[in-house]
Amino acid sequence: MSDDAFGTLMASIDPPLIVLTTAAEGERAGCLVGFHAQSSISPQHYCVWLSKANHTYRVALRSAHFAVHFLTDQDAATAERFGTLSGEDTDKFAGLDFELDPHGVPLLGACPHRMSLERIAVLDDGSDHVCITTQVSSASAPGSFEPLRVSDATHLVPGHSSEERAIQP
Repeated sequence: MSDDAFGTLMASIDPPLIVLTTAAEGERAGCLVGFHAQSSISPQHYCVWLSKANHTYRVALRSAHFAVHFLTDQDAATAERFGTLSGEDTDKFAGLDFELDPHGVPLLGACPHRMSLERIAVLDDGSDHVCITTQVSSASAPGSFEPLRVSDATHLVPGHSSEERAIQP
C-alpha cells in the first residue's frame, strides 16, 4: 500500500474537528480529535478514536461518560488550546466558560453543538489510537454551522507526537 495514496485520500475527505471532554475521579481532560464518526442509526452510536499519547486517553480509560463538542469555523482558538497543550502539565479548562454535566464531564460554553455520550466499549487494536464506542445520551444543535476542519488546523503542533505511547494504568 502506498503511504502517499492513503495520505491523499485522507486529506481529500477533510473531516471536521471536535473536542472531546471527559472526567474520572475528579480529574478533567479534553483533547482535539480528528478521528470520529457516527457508527449506528438505531440505536444512536458514535465512535471516537483517541491517541494513546495524550492525557485524555488515560482519563478516558477510567471514564464512562464523554462530551463531543463540534467546532465551528469560529473555534480556531479552542482547537489550538485543546490540540497543542498537554493536560499532563496544563489545565486546559482554566479561564474557560464551562459547566459540569451530572457525570462531572465538562461542557464548553462556547461550543453549544455537542453530544453527551456513554461508553459501550473500547477497542485497542495495537495501533496508536483506541476506539471508544458510545451511545448518545443527548444532543444539542442550536442551528446549522460551518465546521472547523482538519485542513484548518494543519499548522497546529500537537502536545504529543503520534509516536509517543502512554503507559496504560
